[in-house]
Amino acid sequence: MKLATLRTATGGTTAALATDAGSYLELPASDVGALLAQPEWRSIVEVAAASAEQTATAAADADFAPLLPRAGKVICCGLNYGDHIEEMGRDMPEHPTLFAKYADTLLGASDDVEVHGSGRVDWEAELAVVVGSDLFRADQDQAQAAIAGYTIANDVSMRDWQNRTLQWFQGKAFDHTTPVGPVMLTADEVDGDFDVRGYVNGELVQQGNTSTLVFGPAQLLSYISQFTVLRPGDLVLTGTPGGVGMGMTPPRFLRDGDVLVTEIDGIGRLENQFRIHAPVSVNT
Repeated sequence: MKLATLRTATGGTTAALATDAGSYLELPASDVGALLAQPEWRSIVEVAAASAEQTATAAADADFAPLLPRAGKVICCGLNYGDHIEEMGRDMPEHPTLFAKYADTLLGASDDVEVHGSGRVDWEAELAVVVGSDLFRADQDQAQAAIAGYTIANDVSMRDWQNRTLQWFQGKAFDHTTPVGPVMLTADEVDGDFDVRGYVNGELVQQGNTSTLVFGPAQLLSYISQFTVLRPGDLVLTGTPGGVGMGMTPPRFLRDGDVLVTEIDGIGRLENQFRIHAPVSVNT
């Protein structure tokens, strides 16, 4: 099944189920994270889907909010595809390179991205993993069983801020710059790897397959759980393939008005236009 968080006409949000009829069925939870926090969430979805009283929203009218607007933890893995490690001039990592974001960084699948104060805004198309049950000091089998599903993210990075110090955090945590969604594909419907693609103004700039991840989803969740508990609705970004702007010769960065598309077959696509309030000389 596919689950989404939709904005409602009253100004709130609701969890929703994608139906075979090309629509979204409202669920009794404020967002996907709140739904997953209920141990019986699958039964809740099944009951709602079987109810004749529910009114569905046509897919064309769906207004996607951030999939997990109140995610307790948003943890990201950098340098996790071999080609991206090479283009960044790094050695193959022995352990995952991790950093964190806040829920404030997240926005919806079709939202505009407003960036203030950065002239080097870069793209990073990623598969993201949604946690479905508590994990602490888990092995990989336990971690795999705790995956609720998968979604799409773009770890939009402000490289000028990121490179001010050896710590990446300040270049990764700008508010409302990380699109996530449009849906979560539940883990029971996944059989195989994912193709991850990124486009800038229609030009393919990134393409990779998650089979080449250095650390796969279950490995990442298991590793993270050794030092911090993961809970339902937490989000883990698995890293980006090669093709980021900073790795190009010369480096290339997003400009005001550019449209960034992030796409994974079977899940969907993000399409976000950028509003960049920064100096014009972004490619120096």
